[in-house]
Amino acid sequence: MEDETSWVTHSYNHISREVTHYEALSDITNDIGKDSLVSLDLILPDDLLERILAYLPIASILRARSVCKRWNEIVNSRRFLLNFSNILLQKPWYFMFTNSGDPGSYAYDPILRKWYSFKLPCIEAPNCTVASSFGLVCFMDSESRSELYVCNPVTKICSKLEEPPGLKFTDYSALAISVDRKSHCYTVAVAKSKQVPDDFLQWDLSIHVYDSETKSWVTSVTEVLTGWRGGDESVICDGIFYCLIYSTGVVGGSENRHCLIMYDLSGRNSHASLIRTCIQVPCSLTCGRLMNLRDKLVMVGGIGKQDRPDIIKGIGIWLLNEKEWWEVSRMPHKFFQGFGEFDDVFASSGTDDLIYIQSYGAPALLVFDMKQRQWRWSQKCPVTKRFPLQLFTGFCFEPRLEVIP
Repeated sequence: MEDETSWVTHSYNHISREVTHYEALSDITNDIGKDSLVSLDLILPDDLLERILAYLPIASILRARSVCKRWNEIVNSRRFLLNFSNILLQKPWYFMFTNSGDPGSYAYDPILRKWYSFKLPCIEAPNCTVASSFGLVCFMDSESRSELYVCNPVTKICSKLEEPPGLKFTDYSALAISVDRKSHCYTVAVAKSKQVPDDFLQWDLSIHVYDSETKSWVTSVTEVLTGWRGGDESVICDGIFYCLIYSTGVVGGSENRHCLIMYDLSGRNSHASLIRTCIQVPCSLTCGRLMNLRDKLVMVGGIGKQDRPDIIKGIGIWLLNEKEWWEVSRMPHKFFQGFGEFDDVFASSGTDDLIYIQSYGAPALLVFDMKQRQWRWSQKCPVTKRFPLQLFTGFCFEPRLEVIP
């Protein structure tokens, strides 16, 4: 067993170097002759080569398809995708883009700590609301709200969804997606919020759920909220749809501007009132970002000053345990200063064990590792152009090859 492990390790190291340097090798082949190059993979059986390739970072796997015909066939084979799906060495990437219309956009690989020029299929990123889960990303046009897509951003395979009823006529909408890791079936949830006509105190909130197996939408719940409205922040976690609602400032009784409501997507509590599920946020927040990390609900929030809740004084991370918030970490002051201590709102998303936090005013990206409880800056994003009033934003996704929308 030890000899086999050593052999696999040696082969992996060799192939990893070959993937990285295959372009350079091809350039000098004509000078030194084909017979002078001996590749270790020529003597490896397909099953062992598949195992070794499956351990490569996904960026190297994508490049491996161009090495030779044999590698291309292996990487695209059903058996390889099955082996790849059983190896959990990949970490979530972060996709960064701007609102300027500049076609340049980039994806960050935390394993290799590299940025790649990256283009999303189907829809223009600056004008869309985004949600992701297990290799799939759902896009909703945030202006017309007339188009929804689910795609695998790595393979570029994309599927257009039927629009849920009444989406165009809503004032606010929140989007979430959850993918079953075994069947790869997925659920999309949209929370719509619209002000009741002639009544500025009340907002109509409805939740619509899409099932990829039936390819249909169901309106799960509708409720009128008084003094609260829906927004654009939601997530599905362990079968529960969570959504942040926002105080309209016209009804007293709450010192916080945000509140969390939840809805069981299984329908077990289909008649329960949404407002009765309300969970107060841990402190006064300038903004809140929800994410699913290993089926645990995590919130990243801007902490408002006590006397001026609209002014940020720090950034915190909390985990929801039943209905109680546990503080995980606060951004150290040295990072908070470099992050942009005057930005009361920011972009943040996460999955697995990584949380990405990004200021809208700059391409700097901060990473927090939930497992190691460590903060660090990513490598500098290679943004080539800067425009006046340019805003930066992004989202993270799991890079996977085997999941098809």
